[in-house]
Amino acid sequence: MPTVRVQLASDPTTARRVRRLHQADKIHHDSREAARAEVRRLGWTPAADPVFIGLTNGNPPRLIYETEVDSETTR
Repeated sequence: MPTVRVQLASDPTTARRVRRLHQADKIHHDSREAARAEVRRLGWTPAADPVFIGLTNGNPPRLIYETEVDSETTR
């Protein structure tokens, strides 16, 4: 199944919180829903929950999520 990778703007405090939750096998629900909304905004239909991949090294950091999408979705 194809995947779409999105980057979400964040601030250092939120980025640290998301990374800590991910390391503890927990989910930051607000950022996951934002990733799902971004995938839909790009014209894809999510087929699964977004998966946190990591952070960029930029300042401010960006959250990276990957989401499986339906291959039948047209852009």
